[in-house]
Amino acid sequence: MSPRQQAVVLEAPGAFRLVDHTPRPPGPGEAQIQVHAVGLCGRDHAVYLGDHPPENVHFPVTPGHEWSGTVTAVGAGTSASLIGRKVVGEGLRNCETCDRCREGETHLCTGGYEETGFTHPGAMATTVTLPARLLHTLPPDADLTAAALLEPAACAAAAVLKARPLPGSRVAVIGTGAVALLAAQLLGTSSPRELLVLGSSPDHAGLSHHFGATTYGIWGRDAGPSDFDVVIDAVSAVSTARAAMSLLRPGGRLVLTDIPARGAENLDPVHVIHRQLSIGTVLGASASAWTYAVRAFSAGQLTPLTLLTHELGLDEFARAMELIGSSGPGVGKVLLRP
Repeated sequence: MSPRQQAVVLEAPGAFRLVDHTPRPPGPGEAQIQVHAVGLCGRDHAVYLGDHPPENVHFPVTPGHEWSGTVTAVGAGTSASLIGRKVVGEGLRNCETCDRCREGETHLCTGGYEETGFTHPGAMATTVTLPARLLHTLPPDADLTAAALLEPAACAAAAVLKARPLPGSRVAVIGTGAVALLAAQLLGTSSPRELLVLGSSPDHAGLSHHFGATTYGIWGRDAGPSDFDVVIDAVSAVSTARAAMSLLRPGGRLVLTDIPARGAENLDPVHVIHRQLSIGTVLGASASAWTYAVRAFSAGQLTPLTLLTHELGLDEFARAMELIGSSGPGVGKVLLRP
């Protein structure tokens, strides 16, 4: 007897069911993927709590925008060579035709917001079906469990592309979450003179060094001299952006990731202009950032599996939400396995 096919369905904030899953056959230009693993992040938790912008989630919905799997079927107009390939996929469903998409800024698509796991059924199911143009293929020997962590890696890649580090630079990353550490690992490929990771606890030092930090410090205590070429703020807390800016040398580059916490301190434009600082922002990942992350992973330059702390079944969705919400010691990336 074949294993039961199931899916998580969020009916409304805080209300979910585990239901029988019927795979949707791929239509023209689409592919069906057998899901290997699906990751969870703060956005999934926000949807579960009802804290996500209501216009950007359509209940009922099967969540899951971080995933890996294997193509099992394709629709008309999609190359049959994809069948059997290991893949990951972009969540944002860009229109491909607006000016931003044509410029390569697919994450800034003006054609309307659509995203797998939020407005379309996601990967917390046995299978997921989506446009084949969003897929990124992996080598035949790729570890699909590790590959399920490539969505935060793509966001990290977007930050590094904005940072434009040069060999011999002094670079710093604020944070020890998935995006922060994956950004540090990518920054390390540019041969920096110093790679500082600033965290909140001495317990994070070992993991930070594993991801390439030459120096680890406690945020607010061990920042050191203010002459960094590049600083990436991957925390977006109330005070981190303003304080991160103070770490930069004149002419340095600051990259801010994600939505700042409510009440975040404003940046002083006089300070920015007087010191001729450059500020970049990242929210999501373009197709080029995804390509960068997948290539780095395939070349062995990204090792996201180290971030994984919990693997659970779909029937343990409630437990997964508890773990993500706790942010407690020993909780890193959480994966569900259909």
